[in-house]
Amino acid sequence: MEAFCGSRFWDSNLSIHTDNPDLTPCFQNTILAWIPSIYLWSALPFYLLYLKHNKRGYIVLSMLSRFKTLFGVLLWCVSWADLFYSFHELLQNRTPPPVYFVTPLIVGITVLLATLLIQYERLRGVQSSGVLIIFWFLSVLCAVGPFRSKIMTTTAQGHVNERFRFTTFYIYFALIIIELILSCFKEKPPFFSPVNTDANPCPELTSGFLSRLTFWWFTSMAILGYKRPLEDKDLWSLNEDDTSKIIVQQLSKEWDKEKAECKQKEDVTYMKKSNHVLNHVGDGAEEAEVLIRDKKHNRKPSFLKALLRTFGPYFLIGSFFKLIQDLLSFVNPQLLSVLIGFIKNKDAPAWWGFLIAALMFICAVLQTLILHQHFQYCFVTGMRLRTGITGVIYRKSLVITNSAKRSSTVGEIVNLMSVDAQRFMDLMTFLNMLWSAPLQIFLALYFLWQTLGPSVLAGVAVMVLLIPFNSAIAMKTRAFQVEQMRYKDSRIKLMNEILGGIKVLKLYAWEPSFSEKVLEIRKNELRVLKKSAYLNSLSTFAWISAPFLVALTTFAVYVSVDEKNILDAEKAFVSLSLFNILKFPLNMLPQVISNVAQTSVSLKRIQQFLSHDELDPNCVETKLIAPGNAISVTNATFSWGKELKPSLKDINLLVPSGALVAIVGHVGCGKSSLVSALLGEMEKLEGEVAVKGSVAYVPQQAWIQNATLKDNILFGQAPNEQKYQNVLEACALKTDLEVLPGGDQTEIGEKGINLSGGQRQRVSLARAAYSNSDIYLLDDPLSAVDSHVAKHIFDKVIGPDGILKGKTRILVTHGISFLPQVDHIVVLVDGKISEMGSYQDLLKQNKAFAEFLRNYALDEDIEEDEPTMLEEEEVLLAEDTLSIHTDLADNEPVTNEVRKQFLRQLSVISSEGGECPNKMSTKRRVCEKKPAEPPLPRKNPNEKLTQAETTETGTVKLTVFWQYVKAVSPVMTLVICFLYCCQNAAAIGANVWLSDWTNEPVINGTQHNTAMRIGVYAALGLLQGLIVLICSFTLAMGGINAARTLHAALLENKFHTPQSFYDTTPTGRIINRFSKDIYVIDEVIPPTILMFLGTFFTSLSTMIVIIASTPLFAVVIVPLAILYFFVQRFYVATSRQLKRLESVSRSPIYSHFSETVSGASVIRAYRRVKSFVDISDLKVDENQKSYYPGIVSNRWLGIRVEFVGNCIVLFAALFAVIGKNSLNAGLVGLSVSYALQVTMSLNWMVRMTSELETNIVAVERIKEYSETETEAPWIIEGKSPPEDWPSKGELEFVNYSVRYRKGLDLVLKGLNLQVHGGEKVSYELYVFAKTLLWASSDNHGVEDGVYRHTCPSGGDLVKLALQEPAVTTMLSVPASSRLEAIGIVGRTGAGKSSMTLCLFRILEAVKGEIKIDGVKISEIGLHDLRSRLTIIPQDPVLFSGTLRMNLDPFNKYSDEEIWKALELSHLKRFVSSQPSMLDYECAEGGENLSVGQRQLVCLARALLRKTRILILDEATAAIDLETDDLIQMTIRTQFEDCTVLTIAHRLNTIMDYTRVLVLDNGTIAEFDTPASLIASKGIFYSMAKDAGLA
Repeated sequence: MEAFCGSRFWDSNLSIHTDNPDLTPCFQNTILAWIPSIYLWSALPFYLLYLKHNKRGYIVLSMLSRFKTLFGVLLWCVSWADLFYSFHELLQNRTPPPVYFVTPLIVGITVLLATLLIQYERLRGVQSSGVLIIFWFLSVLCAVGPFRSKIMTTTAQGHVNERFRFTTFYIYFALIIIELILSCFKEKPPFFSPVNTDANPCPELTSGFLSRLTFWWFTSMAILGYKRPLEDKDLWSLNEDDTSKIIVQQLSKEWDKEKAECKQKEDVTYMKKSNHVLNHVGDGAEEAEVLIRDKKHNRKPSFLKALLRTFGPYFLIGSFFKLIQDLLSFVNPQLLSVLIGFIKNKDAPAWWGFLIAALMFICAVLQTLILHQHFQYCFVTGMRLRTGITGVIYRKSLVITNSAKRSSTVGEIVNLMSVDAQRFMDLMTFLNMLWSAPLQIFLALYFLWQTLGPSVLAGVAVMVLLIPFNSAIAMKTRAFQVEQMRYKDSRIKLMNEILGGIKVLKLYAWEPSFSEKVLEIRKNELRVLKKSAYLNSLSTFAWISAPFLVALTTFAVYVSVDEKNILDAEKAFVSLSLFNILKFPLNMLPQVISNVAQTSVSLKRIQQFLSHDELDPNCVETKLIAPGNAISVTNATFSWGKELKPSLKDINLLVPSGALVAIVGHVGCGKSSLVSALLGEMEKLEGEVAVKGSVAYVPQQAWIQNATLKDNILFGQAPNEQKYQNVLEACALKTDLEVLPGGDQTEIGEKGINLSGGQRQRVSLARAAYSNSDIYLLDDPLSAVDSHVAKHIFDKVIGPDGILKGKTRILVTHGISFLPQVDHIVVLVDGKISEMGSYQDLLKQNKAFAEFLRNYALDEDIEEDEPTMLEEEEVLLAEDTLSIHTDLADNEPVTNEVRKQFLRQLSVISSEGGECPNKMSTKRRVCEKKPAEPPLPRKNPNEKLTQAETTETGTVKLTVFWQYVKAVSPVMTLVICFLYCCQNAAAIGANVWLSDWTNEPVINGTQHNTAMRIGVYAALGLLQGLIVLICSFTLAMGGINAARTLHAALLENKFHTPQSFYDTTPTGRIINRFSKDIYVIDEVIPPTILMFLGTFFTSLSTMIVIIASTPLFAVVIVPLAILYFFVQRFYVATSRQLKRLESVSRSPIYSHFSETVSGASVIRAYRRVKSFVDISDLKVDENQKSYYPGIVSNRWLGIRVEFVGNCIVLFAALFAVIGKNSLNAGLVGLSVSYALQVTMSLNWMVRMTSELETNIVAVERIKEYSETETEAPWIIEGKSPPEDWPSKGELEFVNYSVRYRKGLDLVLKGLNLQVHGGEKVSYELYVFAKTLLWASSDNHGVEDGVYRHTCPSGGDLVKLALQEPAVTTMLSVPASSRLEAIGIVGRTGAGKSSMTLCLFRILEAVKGEIKIDGVKISEIGLHDLRSRLTIIPQDPVLFSGTLRMNLDPFNKYSDEEIWKALELSHLKRFVSSQPSMLDYECAEGGENLSVGQRQLVCLARALLRKTRILILDEATAAIDLETDDLIQMTIRTQFEDCTVLTIAHRLNTIMDYTRVLVLDNGTIAEFDTPASLIASKGIFYSMAKDAGLA
């Protein structure tokens, strides 16, 4: 080396052991000069490879670029000037050493390379180059040494040695500094780059290298978020590489490749044989053998491989950063030991100390930058994974077969997307720990061994022992979690039902019983919570004490093993910092492993879903078809799944273009299956299907999207107002639009929740009609609507003169009345076509079709105008009267049935042959508007009437924290804080004691009283652990306390809230308080507070320790604290809002997905798969748009906060160096090792503040709903009415007015009305005859009470009736022994239902009063009032639970009474046939009972109560008339001594009542007996006339 340089290479006297260090010229000219070159050349190949693949268009030559190049060329000239100068010297016979030729040559070439790179980068569109910035930085760094040394030698010698080289060096130095500065600026965006149309592109793409390294580009958003709450429009659009479009495409490609490879292998390994084995795993032995032998070839396509190929490379970059960071993390403990050595060595030069401090700082900063780059890569990979998996699952869900769909419910498929994809995302963050943790553990142990020798093993043993302890706790906690989820689910389910049926609970005064049920569940839930809280505090104890116990055992063993083992500061604190490094991987490893296990389960589930069979797109031929036909099916057999038996066999069907074909048949004979087969939804086992042209499909269960009504109809077609209006008109939707609050812009809730069944069906039909397709497949669209609407729709849309005439229409129907107008009828029997032909042909054949007609004819009102119809119908009717319906009589004796049959017959014949045969389809213009509720502001989740839910923005007020503190109890809060202080005091004490111990003088190579030292250290440490245990325990108790009180207050208030609140607040919003917000208070807030207090006190104690050991440090604390505070405020404001935006934009992904899954067949039929995939991608991207800044905000914060932490390290070390003479080694070790830990705490403290602020809002939201106004008290002491009240049943309304809510008009205006208890009334025979008719249920097949009775004459009817023995039983009801029966009628919105609500004080009077038996109802408690009235409500609401609970929630009645009530309500037979009898479990909402049975259960409730006043709110929808008759009959017999108020929608039920009250617009229009009202020809008369009763 000396020959090469001409001088010594290294001189330690010159460089190290001196107060003024310098490097030898040889070292300067070789190593220092070569470092940048070595770096650039080694990085070059990788960088060129990267540039080759990433082209972003070229950048126009700018001034910046020109200057950079110019200075680069100058640099090259300067370097080579040196080279030529050396040649010049050679010529002059002064032979310079070889180094003067080699170094300039190398430097020159490298600089030239850098200059060329500048240009090449410009052509590849790189705006800011990291490689070159690092190169220039290294160059400057390496030139600083020679720069100083040249000045020093010159000043020492007094003159310049080699003037030329001296000059060139300074020019060189100036130029590289200029280059470094220039390279920090970024170029303009590239030209010809894909045009960025984004309104708000992400600045990351165009930001410079340094900005990316420190995430500086995010600052603009942080500032914006601080100024005002962020909104959607402030979010940057996603980077191209993160969008669904690109990611899902790549993943799908890889997955398809993977599937193809497997398929290929499979095809090669086995031919025919194995296939048949695969399908049904062999029965015979030989088959099984084949299977086993072939098993190894048959590998399933692995989704994992596809994921690795797609996301692996990107993730590996992150892993590489992690590796560097792991290695760097071990540098600081080594530096610490050097620093302590430096402090001990009193005559070491001061610059050593400064160098160590600087190195510590540099190392920490590098670690921070690299760690956050690693996290960024991990999180982005996680985010892309979620995008990819979501997209792939969505696309798959649109093509899986129906049998595959059946194997998993919609909920499960949605879970794949939400839960399982989320698991991947969560795993990504720590996946690298799988290799990094073992590496860190190994390195830490290696360094520890070097410091303390074998006694380390004792510490490691403790750690290893703690692992099973922790994992046992984790297992147990998980078990508790499952149990608690169970309770929580049942509580939410119950709450959901309660809120759904709150009106019924209020009417029945059942709230206390249900409130108790909820509190019971809640008690169990909190019990489990308490248990898991105990466990959690144990694990916290383990987590806090672990490092301490490890240190204790290690030191104790180390000191005890050998007298000569001295614990000095260096050993103690270096090992402490190494133990701290060990803590993280040891705790993370078990967690990561369990995460991997969970994720592998998710992977299996996703893989299984993605491997399901797909629908064969070619099973329906769309191109070739016999001319003139639209649909042809030949010899086809279909099933719903390969393994199921065929549902349709040997189907042959030719449908000519433009024909209207009806498909009829009994329930379950395969009508809908046939439609599905034409759509290609079924497995075609054999035969051919061809369908020519575009298809529109109306399924049996209408599928409605969560969008506006108009969007539902347009369904992606271009809007055309004229056509749209025609369709609305034809589908009878005009009237509904007037009722809907936003017209056709009304948001329809999920599954069409705010439309009635009939409206949904019509919207679905309108969608088809608007789509203007060639073929219409209509699966029974007319069954959900009322008969007159059905007729309207048939005439206007489907029929020969409808708007679809000329198109090919296939109509599945039960409506016989339409059959004469269709072109062809296809009759299906058990999956085969039994006959085809026109109506006339089929009647003549008199086979299955004629039978079908006979079966249905009686249930339909025959309302056809064709004269040909009439004779046939009558013939049909006269035939076998009794044989037809006997199968229907399941809950009553046959005689009853026969009587009905007879009477029905009678009425039909009489209506046919009566006075006016032309009144066939008398005005059925009562449109299917459901007058279910008076025009309340309609409830509807998205509609603008309900006030939008207020999201809290800005900082959380301190009052909220105070509310939580109050709920926990202020004393407890103080105790908790005090305990935290004690814990930290103990921790500091232990460490101070340790530092004192290390300073104990060494006598004869040993330290004295080690036993005492160990004892005190152990005591302090264990005390700390104990306090932590007590503390986290108290906190958990406090948290559970708070949870209990907050929930109880909320529940209490919600049961006392007036009905009007529920009318304007979507249930979802209230449920959210009970689920999400209570969950947050139960399980999120306490641990967050625990973490927050922990990190806060740790940071505090660090400051205290450092200030105590180096008081100078107090000076820097203020600026650092200010910096920290600012970063924290900016971050919290921004991140909180980003979190909110993220969670708001997340649910639409899943709701859209579940909607898609349920409507897949419709989407496929309309060929809208592509656009639905696009919508889904858009929704995912929208969500990721707010998620991505969220990740980056954490990185942004991390880098800034850790910088503050690194500064603390720097200053702790610096001040230790400065105050070196007054400090002992132990104190320095203490303060610096504390400083090294602080970064973590600072970072977490900000995160926890943010978490707390985000989550504490839950307290506020619950508070808000616990303080809404309440209704009157349930029971007023001293005002209770007498026991037997109301004994007479008299009702009086005095000048009564009421409105629904403040600010709305009055619904009842000044009503005056008296209803007597004991008024006796005699009837005309006419009315009695009518009674007979109705009491014996002559209303089959009639919807909405539109009756067209033309009665021959009362007398004849009675004669007829008397001839039939079954009827005479009816005559035993004495006609005159009834109390008042009042019928209340009126048009929709006249205030009928409001009257009942007033009686129950669901609505409170504005003025006036109601008296019952002379008691003013406004003066008694609500429960006293409500429990004394009986109501049979309009919609039968049942709660999940036993039948007995549904009848008698308070257990007031005996079994006999309940059975009696069931018998009278005709349910006895059904209930006694159930194995569990009265304990029969009703499903949620009574789903497992038919609607009729539910109505009867309500009747049974009324019979059990049996008070003197019965209010009957008649069911609007034409529930099956069977039930209706039963109810009417029971009421007439059982409640004959009660005052009955009936709100009638069907006039026939009240024609025999004592009086009828006609309401009009909130006032009494008429009030008299039905007969005289009809005679007076007023409103009632016109209504009766509409209904065909007058």
